[in-house]
Amino acid sequence: MRRSRITPEREAELYAAVLDLLREVGYEALTMDAIAARTKSSKATLYRQWGSKPELIVRALRANKPVSIEDIDTGSLRGDLLESANRSDDCQMERDAALMRSLFHAIHENPELHQALRQLLIEPEITGLNELLRRAVERGEVAADNPALDYVIHMMVGGFVARDLIEDRTVDREFLRSYIDAVILPALGV
Repeated sequence: MRRSRITPEREAELYAAVLDLLREVGYEALTMDAIAARTKSSKATLYRQWGSKPELIVRALRANKPVSIEDIDTGSLRGDLLESANRSDDCQMERDAALMRSLFHAIHENPELHQALRQLLIEPEITGLNELLRRAVERGEVAADNPALDYVIHMMVGGFVARDLIEDRTVDREFLRSYIDAVILPALGV
């Protein structure tokens, strides 16, 4: 953020309104004018604080995330992955999936959005997951040369995308826990 004169409470309200608008109209139809109107802010304030629509949206998504995966340390890889699955309730996962679906098309058309998503949302999650996996290797749970280590993030994303495409259902905690036990952990030799 640039210069913050916005209280944390106001920022949280603003982020919630941005995500509600994104769910309602999608990325392309979402305008800074609409955000300003919904949040009773000026466009100038929005641009001064966040610089652009993509950055504002991605920061709102990041603030909506309950916890960073790297903050989870239960003492085992399985425990860490299951705890990460338990941090969101099913309703929140469905809402988050709807948000991400609305952004998938937009990232291909908007390099600034893609860059903001990578920098502010995706890369921190990859870093956190890599830290979780590093600890598992150090504990001897996973062999350091296991080739699946490089593909855990792909497996995780694949589970989310495939369930929606194949079953026309969003991921819920039960599916995610089962997927971790049936796909990810066996691939890692756990």
